[in-house]
Amino acid sequence: MEITDDRTFPAALSALSGIHFPWEYDEKADEPSPGNIDYEPYDEFEPAGDTTDWIRSWTGNKDLDGTEVRLFGKDGSGGLAVLWLVREGPLTAQPVMFFGSEGEVGPVATNLGEFLWLLAGGVGPQEAVEFGADSGVPNEELRAVAEKYSGTEPLTPAEVLARAQAEFPDFAEKVESWCR
Repeated sequence: MEITDDRTFPAALSALSGIHFPWEYDEKADEPSPGNIDYEPYDEFEPAGDTTDWIRSWTGNKDLDGTEVRLFGKDGSGGLAVLWLVREGPLTAQPVMFFGSEGEVGPVATNLGEFLWLLAGGVGPQEAVEFGADSGVPNEELRAVAEKYSGTEPLTPAEVLARAQAEFPDFAEKVESWCR
């Protein structure tokens, strides 16, 4: 498969960049408050050079160039949401993966449309990988974005994660093979 050099930011991601994602910490419970989505959307993909620097730093592998990923959002600790370019088709058809700041990795959604439904269900990329599908509270503003841009019927966070994990069960091992 030929990897596209397309860095045109999809309309769905542009729509997310104007939304405030709630984040509060419950000091008494010593955990994030219910309804939090620890996600900060970008206004555009990270530049190619920055992506190369990041993947090399994250994996310790100077042979990687980052052409297989597009970075489009982060969490408060520096974990990143990326499109992983592994199939034919447009950027919106690529799976969404998470790379945590402490080495966590995992599939988040099989494509950008399903990622929108994950967010609409109140689950962000970090929460999906670290806590699973039951960690969210539905968000109406994000649901409106999913309805407009997903191109799919509504899905629950559990359905989105199950599909991603079924399609990419060995993603963590794949990433581990990149590490030096």
